[in-house]
Amino acid sequence: MSRKFSLSHLRNIGILAHIDAGKTTVSERILYYTGKLHRMGEVHDGQAVMDWMAQEQERGITITSAATATEWRGHMINLIDTPGHVDFTVEVERSLRVLDGVIALFCAVGGVEPQSETVWRQTEKYSVPRIALVNKMDRLGADFYGVVESIQKQLGANAVPVVIPIGSEDSFRGIVDLVDNCAVYYDKADRGMSWHEEPVPDDMIERTEKCRKNLIEKVSEVDEELFEKFCNGEDISSEELSHAIRKATHSRTICPVLCSSAYRNMGVQRLLDAVIAYLPSPLDLPPISGQCLEGKPIERVPRDDGRLAALAFKVVTDRHVGKLVYVRVYSGTLESGSYVYNSSENKMQRAGRILRMHADKREAVDALYTGEIGAVTGLPNTSTGDTLCCEENPIILEAIEFPSPVLSVAVMIEKKGERDKLSRALQKLSEEDPTFIVSTDPDTSETIISGMGELHLEIILDRLKREFAVEVTTSPPRVAYRETITSSVDINEKLSKQTGGRGQYAHIIMTLKPMPAGHGFEFRNQVKGGNIPREYIPAVEKGIVDAMSRGVMLDFPVVDIRVTLKDGSFHEVDSSEMAFRKCAESAFKKAFMRGNPQLLEPVMSVSVTTPEDYAGNVTGNIYGKRGNITSMDLQGNAQVVKAFIPLSEMFGYATDLRNMTQGRAGFTMHFEHYKAVPFSIAEKVLEELKKK
Repeated sequence: MSRKFSLSHLRNIGILAHIDAGKTTVSERILYYTGKLHRMGEVHDGQAVMDWMAQEQERGITITSAATATEWRGHMINLIDTPGHVDFTVEVERSLRVLDGVIALFCAVGGVEPQSETVWRQTEKYSVPRIALVNKMDRLGADFYGVVESIQKQLGANAVPVVIPIGSEDSFRGIVDLVDNCAVYYDKADRGMSWHEEPVPDDMIERTEKCRKNLIEKVSEVDEELFEKFCNGEDISSEELSHAIRKATHSRTICPVLCSSAYRNMGVQRLLDAVIAYLPSPLDLPPISGQCLEGKPIERVPRDDGRLAALAFKVVTDRHVGKLVYVRVYSGTLESGSYVYNSSENKMQRAGRILRMHADKREAVDALYTGEIGAVTGLPNTSTGDTLCCEENPIILEAIEFPSPVLSVAVMIEKKGERDKLSRALQKLSEEDPTFIVSTDPDTSETIISGMGELHLEIILDRLKREFAVEVTTSPPRVAYRETITSSVDINEKLSKQTGGRGQYAHIIMTLKPMPAGHGFEFRNQVKGGNIPREYIPAVEKGIVDAMSRGVMLDFPVVDIRVTLKDGSFHEVDSSEMAFRKCAESAFKKAFMRGNPQLLEPVMSVSVTTPEDYAGNVTGNIYGKRGNITSMDLQGNAQVVKAFIPLSEMFGYATDLRNMTQGRAGFTMHFEHYKAVPFSIAEKVLEELKKK
């Protein structure tokens, strides 16, 4: 076995952007011009190869990252098309973890949009070299130079054009290549497959010279020889300039900017040339670092004959082949049928088939070599973020961090007997998606599913129905209220029943007293003289605990009460543990309802990070949710608002926050304490809960 392309001729790239910037259209053109496709599919027709899920085709959006491999000018390109919607940011996160370079796509009209900022921050997190593509130059309102300026200002990037457009909107007809210093026009007759080069148009010579000078000036900062030539006014060849751009891109000193109209088949081939010329191969990047089992740092150099080190970055359940584990090989060779060691789980597994993916299509190969991306069957104990290596020289690569879910709903099966079926389906879906969490509320016994937003959960529910044939209904999760009293109560309760044989007798005198929030339950025994035998005292406490756990007003647990057992009496024949347990339960319920009962609600500690422009909207909304703001601090150019907000007011907050901040804000929350529900609110809650 041997690899077809050398490491230096391999590119692992992804396409990232805000929703509707044209990522999938660009991907389709890349596959068409590289010969992978013989017919281009369009997103709006539901025919795009990279949007293969039914849900993607129906909605015209990308939901899951799709991987494929293609060839261009003697190079192999592994391409991952990622979603642009914020609900599916997990797909971007795990893709960036294994990519060597990215194409950051911007709409020529919209420019830097909310999700553009998010994915840009993610590339910063993983230090991934980037090239930018300003797409949709044929659209009304297209402004290439305005977008370049917004990339510089809003993202803080050193964006430098390497091509500039010839015309815009309806008059967009080609590009000027600043490196080769020529104009490029695409032939519409054969859908852009052929193009021809001409001298730069006379009306663009001045702008071209200005932009080329700016390009040379920027890249000469990382190339001393080029800098000397530039200072001395010497001519700089295309090869020298291209080499300097590559060097500056790898160090992330600059971000080369190109332009296109992918829908009109213009500019994509120059983008492919830029991928080969400027983005790094695995050899251009530092060796991957990890830890040995003892915790010491170690590295793996990219070599086919080196020690195996691969990262599982995605898990998919395929109806035809079962569980598919997507991996990136950083060192060594992963062969079909070989035994691999999962160092994250300390388990040996046998790799089944090795597959090179083309969206939802598969091509069996003998092995994945260093730097390559593919899928493996036969790894039942491998999850997202696990490391696969050789047992003799184990390494644990850095796992992938995922954001916490922000929205939850309760799910209930519509047909009896499908609970196990639902559990299996939810388990498979949560294996695929680390941001999809399934849990059972211990207080309400509801099955709760949590995700990154309404669209995320909508897709999950749709997949439950289509792929697993499980019908469910949803509702907002029940708020786990608590009950307590606000005044002390004395109770004298007697249980006396005769049934012809042995009867039931128990007599209890006790006091209920409210305690401070968070105190919990306290039981005190002050019975003297053996009026209640010692062996019955635990039964009294159990009866009280039973009543508290089931609740009195609305079946919510009772908290923060001290019960003092003061006196009572018993019968030599008719008294028993069960009698005292029932008597205590009855006494507690009666006393509770006389103690001015009160409903308590969970209060969450919420931290909202928002651009300053939206801070007023955010704080106003918090006050409208009965929130109490505790602090406001600056963090860079963002405002961090911390507050306490009742949980009942937080349902749908993720959507509200996105709407009021154009998707630029985020939040985290966790449980803080219980607090009394205001009387006016409590009446409404009581009415609603009694209806249910």
